[in-house]
Amino acid sequence: MTAADPDQVRAVLVAKQAELETELAHLSEPPSDTGGISFGKRVGDGTSVAVERLTQVAAHEQLGDTLTAVRRALAKLEDATYGSCDACARPIGEERLEALAWASLCIACAGRR
Repeated sequence: MTAADPDQVRAVLVAKQAELETELAHLSEPPSDTGGISFGKRVGDGTSVAVERLTQVAAHEQLGDTLTAVRRALAKLEDATYGSCDACARPIGEERLEALAWASLCIACAGRR
């Protein structure tokens, strides 16, 4: 894929969007077994389940952030601003876009965040 080919970029972004939406839907499903969560003095199955759920919440947030970035990249593709940095408007390096098609910041601006 090259950043110069909008059809290839769109295909990559749409596939990533679908993947993220599927993962988010799976993480959003209610747990099938709560494991009798309790927070007593002893560490047990309930604590393990609680820690697992906290990990899933963090993963959900990260996937949601990536999905937002993918949707932003698709919007930029539509308005012909794909490949330009949202912060400084300079071009984002092609290598960066090939590695991370949904990047909306150049390396310099991303490093400042």
